Amino acid sequence: MSRIGKMPVAVPAGVDVSVKQDQISVKGSGGTLQLTQNALVKVSLDAGKLSFVPANDSRSANAMTGTMRQLVNNMVVGVTAGFEKKLSLVGVGYKAQAQGAKLNLTVGYSHPVNKDMPAGITVQTPTPTEIVIKGADRQRVGQVAAEIRAIRPPEPYKGKGIRYSDEKITIKETKKK
Repeated sequence: MSRIGKMPVAVPAGVDVSVKQDQISVKGSGGTLQLTQNALVKVSLDAGKLSFVPANDSRSANAMTGTMRQLVNNMVVGVTAGFEKKLSLVGVGYKAQAQGAKLNLTVGYSHPVNKDMPAGITVQTPTPTEIVIKGADRQRVGQVAAEIRAIRPPEPYKGKGIRYSDEKITIKETKKK
């Protein structure tokens, strides 16, 4: 069995976990998240800990045990602390402005780009060249960050564009005569 799948998930105080036959639901101060339960994994809740056991001896059941454990752990962390991604804008005149559930970007196009945030995701702009995306669902936070980055990905010659704050861009050397 996978090493990650063997570790139980501790459920902190203030978090309510319900395990049904087809769905796992986690409710906390950050919201409510649900996950469809996989038939290859048996989930049990006892004494404030969730444990995951493969339903059979197949390799796929073993692999899915670790995956389900980590997905549920991400749900527990999401409803307690939440997840965030930081993006930075690099380029002359590039700026972002958050207005409620909308993000307005000026990134070198002839028109401003407006991006609506899905439910459960909040966006902030501490400075005009920084974007902070927050939410309880780790997958959705990462997906929204990737969609915003795809509006103007960093280019390899000057490094202009939207990038993750910890991303390193390798700058290419220009063509010589």
